[in-house]
Amino acid sequence: MSGDATLEDLRTVADYQFGAGAGEALFPADEDVTVRRSTSGRPRQVTCDAGRIVSYLTDGRFTLGVEGGRRLRSALPHPEYSVVVGDESAPFVRDGKNVFAKFVGGVGESVRPRDEVVVVHEDDTVLGVGRAELAAAEMRDFSSGMAVKVRSGAGPE
Repeated sequence: MSGDATLEDLRTVADYQFGAGAGEALFPADEDVTVRRSTSGRPRQVTCDAGRIVSYLTDGRFTLGVEGGRRLRSALPHPEYSVVVGDESAPFVRDGKNVFAKFVGGVGESVRPRDEVVVVHEDDTVLGVGRAELAAAEMRDFSSGMAVKVRSGAGPE
């Protein structure tokens, strides 16, 4: 992506990474978002008044901020790009702790290792965001091991 990437370009990347509609959900046309750029002009972080939406990595993929996770959850069918946990794990994930396979109650079918995911409670409340360490089938089948490396917890309720 060139240094003069527009929001439309970023929407295209989001649609590619997360599915149709993700770009408009993350970067709505009717909202002012701030795009922080590197000295070369490459987008690095996209933020809004509510917080960080995404960071744009040098590999051309986004990492989600908690605000980006909330926006993604509101746009995609449940549980796409999500990992569902119960009451036992919720407070730990809110504090930024990792999710282990034995506590995964549900997961989007298309989740693969290294995908960006939103960790949600059974009631669909966003608890945190991070990177999947296992594929969806492994998260469901394994009784040990890290399922999601949580980057940011949503903080206290």
